[in-house]
Amino acid sequence: MADPNGTLTERQRQIAAAARALLDEQGPEALTMRNVAEVLGIKAPSLYKHVPDKTALEHLVVADGFAEIADALEAAVPQGLTGIAAAYRDYAIGHPHVYRLMNYRPLRRDLLPAGLEERTARPLAAAVGGDPARARALWAFAHGMVSLEIDGRFPDDADLAAAWRAGLESFGEVMPNHYRPGTSPQ
Repeated sequence: MADPNGTLTERQRQIAAAARALLDEQGPEALTMRNVAEVLGIKAPSLYKHVPDKTALEHLVVADGFAEIADALEAAVPQGLTGIAAAYRDYAIGHPHVYRLMNYRPLRRDLLPAGLEERTARPLAAAVGGDPARARALWAFAHGMVSLEIDGRFPDDADLAAAWRAGLESFGEVMPNHYRPGTSPQ
């Protein structure tokens, strides 16, 4: 479990890891205080000493997700916009439950470690020359594409590679025709 600012107690890290494992393995319905306590071999009321409520529990997982995606995006910066897009897609598709928890509801920024959201956005901003509006547009495009893919909204015959190429080309990057989402766009 990531602890970007080193502020979690050992028990909070254990709780967060148990919550993440439940979410990854069984989906969002499994992410309850009772289930997390059961995994840890304690009674649910004991969790409240360390995590005040389910929202705080979820945001331990959200913070972990942001740290992971920030790592992936930072590693992809040398590959440019297409590498960043591929890293974003790979993370979202590889961790759909965490991705939904991070992005499909209002974000309680007050429950995230300071600077984590900005760290995650920095590679997107760099990929479009530092323009915040273009970075938000890039995030909206990538988020829309992966959300539709995760939720099974594209027709079976949809050419997702062509859709990614068209979208990313609108940001000024020309992608090779052989690029396929989920692969390195070299």
